[in-house]
Amino acid sequence: MANLLFVCTGNAARSVMAVTMMRHLTSNSEIRGAGTFSISGLPMSQRTREALAKMNLSDPLHRSHQLESEDCNWADLIIVFEAEHVQYIRRKHPEASSITGTLPRIAKHLTASPEDFAHRVAELQLDNVKLEPWEEVEDPAGGDQQIFDTCAEEISGYISSLQENLYGL
Repeated sequence: MANLLFVCTGNAARSVMAVTMMRHLTSNSEIRGAGTFSISGLPMSQRTREALAKMNLSDPLHRSHQLESEDCNWADLIIVFEAEHVQYIRRKHPEASSITGTLPRIAKHLTASPEDFAHRVAELQLDNVKLEPWEEVEDPAGGDQQIFDTCAEEISGYISSLQENLYGL
């Protein structure tokens, strides 16, 4: 069982979508979310709630959470949504750099294998990765409902790949 931590900026949209989707697909991991610039205790945005509802998903108990050292220590893999998030963790939580990567990169490169999970993550050499433009999942904040729906669809595709690579399902 792996501890997966999804981190976006406010912990109100992208990480909430990913956590909700991943929890729906598996019970083989502990899954949490946090933000790099979050006000703790707030519910998800209304547009996030609506985008998830269109996928028949919900998390009425979600409350935003600011990323803390304890979260990084708990996680076996920290999954973020843009280069800025990786850079933030490299600056503020350098001890977690080797387990932090973007959702697109991890979904693409984490291999399904019987090998130990920590070994599979280490093979990605995430602390040495030069981030590329294709790795960003654009923040829907400030956008209309269609932007949130499109973001949810994009994240859903990555989460499906991630789940297959995590568990070989």
